Amino acid sequence: MNGQEIHAAPEYIYYLFNKPAGCVSATEDSRDKTVLDYIEEKDRRKGLFPVGRLDKDTEGFLLITDDGLLAHELLSPKKHVDKTYYAKVSGKVTAEDVVKLAEGVDIGEKDLTRPARLEILSTWESGTESAEAGKNWESEIRLTIHEGKFHQVKRMMEALGKKVTYLKRLSMGPLALPSDLPTGKYRSLTEKELELLKSAGNR
Repeated sequence: MNGQEIHAAPEYIYYLFNKPAGCVSATEDSRDKTVLDYIEEKDRRKGLFPVGRLDKDTEGFLLITDDGLLAHELLSPKKHVDKTYYAKVSGKVTAEDVVKLAEGVDIGEKDLTRPARLEILSTWESGTESAEAGKNWESEIRLTIHEGKFHQVKRMMEALGKKVTYLKRLSMGPLALPSDLPTGKYRSLTEKELELLKSAGNR
């Protein structure tokens, strides 16, 4: 009309959000800031929600959308969609721990965790003294899991006698957190990224 091009609103919208620590993965909360509070008013739409949950103190990759079907597919344990995390850990992570996580560990659920891939990035002595073995070591790891149980990464490391002190999700399925996306910022997925994500959910 009046020579202006009319663009139909997309059926669904998809945002890749670099979640900061201190906000909750919820649509509303009476006490804490939610991930949706970071979405500008012009980009909001009824029905937006975070796909899965990152703990309040966990940072990194979080998908926000109003596409319930895709979210269900990505979160289904049957789909085995990878989720990769970077973590700093109190304690010395060893090759034995790599084997244990590959076999599954007991985190207090009915079944052991599904096989996970643990990479030890570095270990070092922290310089603090302790009577408990291993407490004076720190480690950096990369961990890939296929489930999304409550506090799962932290509970898996606790099962190994270690404590997570920092946690950041790096990727979900075929998509990785862009290095140029600042903490607390978001952007729309590209068509190619959405195609890759849908392929991961449809496996």
